[in-house]
Amino acid sequence: MAKKKFKAESKRLLDMMINSIYTHKEIFLRELISNASDAIDKLYYHSLTENLSGLNRDDFAIRLEVDKEARTLKISDNGCGMTQEDLENNLGVIAQSGSFQFKRENNKQEDIDIIGQFGVGFYSAFMVSDEVTVISRAYGADKAFEWKSSGADGYTIEEADKASHGTDIILKIKENTEDENYDEYLEGYRLQGIVKKYSDYIRYPIKMDMERSRMKGEPKEGEQPEYETYIENVTLNSMVPLWKKNKSEVSEEDYNQFYKDKFYDYENPAKVIHSSTEGASTYNALLFIPAHAPYNYYSKEYEKGLQLYASGVLIMDKCADLLPDHFSFVRGLVDSQDLSLNISREMLQHDRQLKLIESRLEKKIKSELLSMLKNDREKYEAFFKSFGLQLKYGVYTAYGANKELLQDLLLFYSSSEKKMTTLEEYVGRMKEGQKYIYYACAETTDRADRLPQTELLKDQGYEILYLTDDIDEFALKMMRDFSEKEFRSVSDKDLGLENKEESEEIKKKNEESAELFRFMKDALGDKVADVRLSERLKSHPVCLSSGGGLSLEMEKVLNSMPNDQKVKADRVLELNPNHPVFEALCKKFADEPDQVKKYAGLLYDQALLIEGLPIEDPVSFSNAICELMAK
Repeated sequence: MAKKKFKAESKRLLDMMINSIYTHKEIFLRELISNASDAIDKLYYHSLTENLSGLNRDDFAIRLEVDKEARTLKISDNGCGMTQEDLENNLGVIAQSGSFQFKRENNKQEDIDIIGQFGVGFYSAFMVSDEVTVISRAYGADKAFEWKSSGADGYTIEEADKASHGTDIILKIKENTEDENYDEYLEGYRLQGIVKKYSDYIRYPIKMDMERSRMKGEPKEGEQPEYETYIENVTLNSMVPLWKKNKSEVSEEDYNQFYKDKFYDYENPAKVIHSSTEGASTYNALLFIPAHAPYNYYSKEYEKGLQLYASGVLIMDKCADLLPDHFSFVRGLVDSQDLSLNISREMLQHDRQLKLIESRLEKKIKSELLSMLKNDREKYEAFFKSFGLQLKYGVYTAYGANKELLQDLLLFYSSSEKKMTTLEEYVGRMKEGQKYIYYACAETTDRADRLPQTELLKDQGYEILYLTDDIDEFALKMMRDFSEKEFRSVSDKDLGLENKEESEEIKKKNEESAELFRFMKDALGDKVADVRLSERLKSHPVCLSSGGGLSLEMEKVLNSMPNDQKVKADRVLELNPNHPVFEALCKKFADEPDQVKKYAGLLYDQALLIEGLPIEDPVSFSNAICELMAK
């Protein structure tokens, strides 16, 4: 029979299909299996609507058959099959989709779940094949036809022999090249792996003969066992997705095992979120909150995202657009038939449905985390230890846009409770008339607890949040307040605890010692913005506070980053008016003012060490101490 030519535009599209549309060649098997599933779906649908006899759903199957010597791979189905006209229209015209036409004609039927829409997936076969043969017999027809093509040069259609309805697609696999190993598509275990990866949840069994090994009888004592190979017809796919089952049908062990197998984790998840949503966007989601952070979670190498399925077929392994960054620790999958896919089905087109799903998943994840926080505090605190940092980053980024979403999920160590607490719990314990939510920053809770700046607050019975992560204060600064209570650092100038009598006394002493403080400030130069007496110190002689929007802790964090620009907070050296050191300073200033310069430097360095900041001249600091000890 004479060879027919593809239309010019189809020829160009086929060439593009083979060379550029698909990223991974293994995709061809997913596309052909999806087409076979659609063909069975169509016949099964007609059997229900037209009361066709002799068709049993249990008899439907997709079969793979490998012939290594002939270098062929056959994909067969017993679906609706195609007439000569169907072959001409569906395979002779690229981008003509029989599945799409079927779906459009029957769009009122809710149970139709057709995968193919573009009519190009079939041609992915040419990525791995020198020649593709399609032998098909339509259901109810008495003739079968063969469509054959070697690619863009055209195709032939002629009568063929086929005993029953359905379609056989026979691929003549290419020879290996320096760059490509095409033999892998003739290996049973490789094909099994591709099916498991992309088509595990196709609703019909995908069967293939697999070579197995078994022991030949029981070996006699002292003899090595002998093995023999045999062929077993194996079902490669699991068919029924766990996420499409009712929750009542799935046990906790089923969820845990699925998670560990699917995401290669050795530990059960901390939380399982199984949801099914219909309406503006219909999808099934099965999400898992891990019990621990992956080793590379807080690194650039970590790639967030959920697996995306369309009607049970894997489309993307990591769809980042389904998860906001602050919930990037969530693993799992989403299965939807409402998403707009691009022509290769390898990438997702950014549309309203995608944003809608992300928004709903975000709310669902937040709701489940809150439930864990309220009902299983120990488990939540373990989760927060692994992923709390990410929630804080989520508060800080986007200029605090996620504050309302995330603030109820945050935990900080409480000075009074001696354990982690939520902001809501803190506010619920606030003293009558308390203006601020107080916090202190340090490398550890122990160091925060020993900060001189906390003395006054603790002495008056105020609770303090201890912040130990670099991001903590940045996050609180971005939040500004919680329940209309502003956050306030223990190092801030105004703690809202003014005692009029004490303030007046301190003010008076500051005025009396103004000359001493000017002298000390001149001695320290641009190291400090001011020197003054403190209202917050009780037993410690000295501390540093900050006078501007940039705190000492923020200065420390920003300067630890790998850049050339260094920042500096407005440092204020505060002295305890009731400490013997202050009395000694006043006396020295009257008798030996030059010594005060050394003492000013010594006190400043002590304050730096208390804050966990480096001192500029350790040798000078050491010499000053030795000189003081020698007197």
